[in-house]
Amino acid sequence: MTEQLTHFNGIKITTENKCSFCESALCCTYYTEQLETPKSMHDFDHLLWMISHADTRIYKDDDGWYLLVLRKCLHLQSDGRCGIYDERPSVCRDHSNDFCEFDQPADEGFDLYFEDYRSLEKYCRKRYKTWGKRFKIFEEMEDA
Repeated sequence: MTEQLTHFNGIKITTENKCSFCESALCCTYYTEQLETPKSMHDFDHLLWMISHADTRIYKDDDGWYLLVLRKCLHLQSDGRCGIYDERPSVCRDHSNDFCEFDQPADEGFDLYFEDYRSLEKYCRKRYKTWGKRFKIFEEMEDA
């Protein structure tokens, strides 16, 4: 049995019909990949490289660290429907809309969010007092 979520113009929104009310098709406008938890300056330096690319963000939530790439799926049609629905990849088939961006913006669950190089670098400088000297530290590690 499907739980009632809300109403829109007198229509009960359920998990079966919710996607048809989502005008932005938000779940099809980005993808995320879980990252290994960064533990060293070298790890954070690598994250800086990642976030240096266009449309890339990084966040941390209760489940860990994630790379967030803000790129619309090439199969998303102008009406918000999938152009290859019957042949869509298993990631799409397995996606659940039980609780999604339609219900609450994803960023409300972020512990940390870095929208660009500068915001992540600021975090790194605060976390590591020797951040500005990291290249010298990396060289010393390689020489050892």
